[in-house]
Amino acid sequence: MRNRSIIVSVFIIVAAMAVVTSGCKKATGPAVPPIPEVVVTDVVQRDVPVYSDFVGTTVGFVNAQIYPKISGYLLKQDYRDGSHVHANQLLFEIDDRPYKAALDQALGTLAEAQAQLKQNQQNLDRYTILYQQAVISKQDFQNQTQTTRATAAQVQAYQAAVETAKLNLGWTKVYSPIDGVVAIAQAQVGDLLSTTTLLTTVSQLDPIKVTFPIPEKEYMHFAAQINAVENGVKLPALPFQMILDNGKTYPHPGNFYAANRQVDVQTGTIQIQATFPNPDNILRPGQYAKIRVAAGVVHNALLVPQDAVLETQGQYQVAVVGSDNKVTMRTVEVGQQAGGLQIIEKGVSPGERVITEGLQKVSDGMEVKPQSVRPEPALAESPASTDQAPSNAATPGSQS
Repeated sequence: MRNRSIIVSVFIIVAAMAVVTSGCKKATGPAVPPIPEVVVTDVVQRDVPVYSDFVGTTVGFVNAQIYPKISGYLLKQDYRDGSHVHANQLLFEIDDRPYKAALDQALGTLAEAQAQLKQNQQNLDRYTILYQQAVISKQDFQNQTQTTRATAAQVQAYQAAVETAKLNLGWTKVYSPIDGVVAIAQAQVGDLLSTTTLLTTVSQLDPIKVTFPIPEKEYMHFAAQINAVENGVKLPALPFQMILDNGKTYPHPGNFYAANRQVDVQTGTIQIQATFPNPDNILRPGQYAKIRVAAGVVHNALLVPQDAVLETQGQYQVAVVGSDNKVTMRTVEVGQQAGGLQIIEKGVSPGERVITEGLQKVSDGMEVKPQSVRPEPALAESPASTDQAPSNAATPGSQS
């Protein structure tokens, strides 16, 4: 009986301990997550230049396609493919023997006609005297006059034929019409050429042109300045930068050259041409070129680093950290980019703090531990890479 009482007491003690242990676990509750650490920077306000980028292609300033003006066998190529040639430099020689023979024939025919004309003129002189003396009839005199005139006309035609034969003979030698770089020949020695056979192309490369389309909206921004330049009005130049396919900026700034006469109704763009110095012929026609032009200055722009802007389905947000270190997700309207910064047109105020690192781990109303960084290094970035932008790329005007 005593052992049974001991066992019952043990059970009561174990049950009591279980109840106490269960109560302690409920009192502890879930673990509190740590406050996330984020990097923030201030919204700054200042005047910034803005730039527009367009994709274009380099073309020769002048591209002369060389076609033969006569048919014949190609005898000789007198230049090295890809070399620099001068105006009036001999490029090709075509077999001239048929054209020499044609010239000799034309000269012989002309000489024969000239001899006949001389005889007819002598006869006309004699007929004139006889007609005045009433020895011959008026009909005979008129016949001789018409014969002489017809022979004179033949002489003129044969003289023209001689000039044509001389031109054809001269065209057996093909010369460059301009200074420039000559392409690899399309025709080979021994080919039978026609007037539709492309021999080669000579391109003037200094300066070189870049052709690129711009949207009609962008054109309207520059229209007044473009029209003034085309009409000879002296205004500050539109400076262009060229970013090459390797990401580097071409060291020589370019200038506006021409705008096409109409907007392409299919694409809503207009073709623009700019020229760039090319003293070493580094640039060649057909190269990719991204053209950057100063579009103006935005005054009192609100700027945040690009990393501070979160885009979701076309909507833009920034995470603003208040004085209580709590996050407010705020929808903003963005403008153009300026270096490594983003212009915010609406949604933030100067001096507010926005998160630049740690955006993915915060939500609206969350408390954070902010670590501030200065925005000046990002502001110092140029529109192109810091080792690329030319120093004389000034803005052409202002935009409020």
